Amino acid sequence: MGMKRARVFLGIVALAGLLLGGCGEKKEGTESAESGAKQALSGKIVVDGSSTVLPISEAMGEEFQNQHPEVTVAVGKSGTGGGFKKFANGEIDITGASRPIREDEDAACKQNGIEYIEIPIAYDALAVVVNPKNTWCDSLTVSELKKIWAPEARGKITNWSQVRPGFPNKPLQLFGAGTDSGTFDYFTAAIVGEEKASRPDYTASEDDNILVQGVASNEGALGYFGVAYYVENKDRLKAVAIDDENPNNGDGAFLPTEENVLNGTYQPLSRPLFLYVNVKALERPEVRAFVLFCIEKAPQLVREVGYIPLPDKVYQLARERVEKRITGSAFGAHGSQVGVRLEDLYKIEEQGAHGTQERK
Repeated sequence: MGMKRARVFLGIVALAGLLLGGCGEKKEGTESAESGAKQALSGKIVVDGSSTVLPISEAMGEEFQNQHPEVTVAVGKSGTGGGFKKFANGEIDITGASRPIREDEDAACKQNGIEYIEIPIAYDALAVVVNPKNTWCDSLTVSELKKIWAPEARGKITNWSQVRPGFPNKPLQLFGAGTDSGTFDYFTAAIVGEEKASRPDYTASEDDNILVQGVASNEGALGYFGVAYYVENKDRLKAVAIDDENPNNGDGAFLPTEENVLNGTYQPLSRPLFLYVNVKALERPEVRAFVLFCIEKAPQLVREVGYIPLPDKVYQLARERVEKRITGSAFGAHGSQVGVRLEDLYKIEEQGAHGTQERK
């Protein structure tokens, strides 16, 4: 993988720098103090949550452990909902989420005395994908996606010919996020109009790699998941362009490219991704250092794993939240927020970083 090769190269450069640095004069106290600070960090940081955020968490954890070998960053993938359950119970230090926290999850945190800081970490596009052997479907409208995925489609919309006149008489096999996934919550809110409103007769998983395998193995398949998993498997999948049928967001159907996400034409399947940090865990030096590391390295590592970095100002506001211990959700603990553009996110985060958005 390109990212792994890049890390090996960076590791070699870092080692060479250390060897060369050992041959020269050290500035009094400076380098030894920095080295001592790094050596002093130890312990275990437990991260869980969204499978969409998983590649970011894994990359951050790997890079941090390279710099702090006495620290273990254990990363799991229980889904956004599953991660929030563990987080509210105090079982984990950090949880990744592919949607903002919901009111019931916020209430569970309050009940258990868990204060949290919400950190936007990347921007994502949900990719709708088909098998590469699918020659008939290059684009779909939001109305067609709703026709496929709405609860009333259960047992009824089972063939591609039922989706659009002219599509072939081929079985439609569906693959999508599990019900504990923030991707499931967001997709149903964006496409059907209500969180968790979905037909149940599809192959569901919180493990996006299982969904990738399902679509890649079935000619009549259609699935959805975070764009990073599509980017990683472009040779096995075909992305479908989406038309949100709103002329204000551009005319026609658009693919989930970085350009289309940034200019706001890939709607309504673009969204921010988050990390939620237990405030008490931030009292541990290794957790605080890791969180600040995630914010600092996000522009580089987010792109490496296939997502879109946020504007620098948003990361600055996130750091300000951590430094000032500004708790709660800038989104008011209202769950999936459909149609949040990057400029909207900046305004929301600016309010949250200055404490003007009260936690509900």
